[in-house]
Amino acid sequence: MRGRCPAGQRGVGAEPSAALALIGFLVFLLFLPLASFAAELPALTGRVVDNADLMSAAEEAELTEKLAAFEEKSSDQIVIATIESLDGEEIEPFANRLFRAWRLGQAGEDNGILLIVAKSDRKMRIEVGYGLEGTLTDLHSKLIIENTMVPAFRAGNFAGGISQAVDDIIMVLEGNAAELEARAERNQETGDEFPDLAVVLFFIVWGTLFFGGFAMAFLAPVFGKKLGPGRYRWLGMNISFGGGSSGGGYSGGSSGDGWSSGSSGGGGFSGGGGSSGGGGSSGSW
Repeated sequence: MRGRCPAGQRGVGAEPSAALALIGFLVFLLFLPLASFAAELPALTGRVVDNADLMSAAEEAELTEKLAAFEEKSSDQIVIATIESLDGEEIEPFANRLFRAWRLGQAGEDNGILLIVAKSDRKMRIEVGYGLEGTLTDLHSKLIIENTMVPAFRAGNFAGGISQAVDDIIMVLEGNAAELEARAERNQETGDEFPDLAVVLFFIVWGTLFFGGFAMAFLAPVFGKKLGPGRYRWLGMNISFGGGSSGGGYSGGSSGDGWSSGSSGGGGFSGGGGSSGGGGSSGSW
């Protein structure tokens, strides 16, 4: 006669296994979005990796020569990367992952800088290695992005904006940060002196409509020719009070323009073993 398991012990071992399987499935669902939003890292093929084709071959060669000359003189390593899209990932973690994968700067010195542009996302970032965070501060990186890169990018001058940003980075690393700060202050003063064009146009149009209508109501009866009760002809227009107007008029307006992780390698150029802790600044255009 076969023995039977007591009713209270039936399936005891199966229940914890099912619970663990359920927990594992939920954890998988939790981290799945994080994995899908990790964009693939481009390969390090040179000092300028222009995967978004923002520069011509001549502009890329000129910039590469400038970066190589500065690295030879100072040992600080600046690398430019342009990509088409971040694939949903934020630019800060992507830039930090790319910096570490490329190991920019010298080992122990951590004197590397990564300037990255994501074309479709309209974002850029300057990622700074540990060893240069005290020289090229987050504020300096922000000033370079806002006062140099953003205006050039909005004008469609991508190569020029990147080249000028490199000049600014080199200027700060060579100890001339005061010039960068003074230029930013001058730009701020100019912006305060000349308000936004859209605001000026708004007040011009609003003032014209408001005071123009106000003047019509008082001046037409005085200087115009009376055509009938409440109707006058003045300045080539038939003006009616309490009705409408015909024969002329004006209008105004304004217009404006809106404007899975991968591996790196290959090339004949490589980083020196440096790292970054997330110093720098980001922006968009």
